[in-house]
Amino acid sequence: MKKWSRRMSDCIFCKIAAKEIPATIVYEDGDVLVFMDIGPIIKGHALVIPKKHYDPVTQTPDDVLAKLHLVAKRIAQAQMNALGADGVNIMQNNGTAAGQEVPHIHIHVIPRFSDDGHHWNWNAKKYDDFDEMAELAGKLRKHL
Repeated sequence: MKKWSRRMSDCIFCKIAAKEIPATIVYEDGDVLVFMDIGPIIKGHALVIPKKHYDPVTQTPDDVLAKLHLVAKRIAQAQMNALGADGVNIMQNNGTAAGQEVPHIHIHVIPRFSDDGHHWNWNAKKYDDFDEMAELAGKLRKHL
């Protein structure tokens, strides 16, 4: 696993945080930057990032994760108040297998409207039985 560094010279989000490339900024403080996603799922889609480079989520300090989520909560409320969103999706993709395209931890805050036409391709699976589910839960518990 890669260890985080203060800044990754080839990371586009680090370049945005350093103001080397432009972004439409929604919010900024000493640790966190929020900017509009240039490829929004729904217009108003924002990204919440730490200014320092961290990746993956399992190597990101707990206090950084907490702050990212607190800011995401504020952005979600702003989307509901300012845009009239009926709800929001708050998500964090971790790793390429999960759809993460930029290897810098970030949280998507996506405003949702009852008539926005977007649907997640969620194809829910089933366990063979409760024993299978219990076995997997046991494996997880051993690694907590």
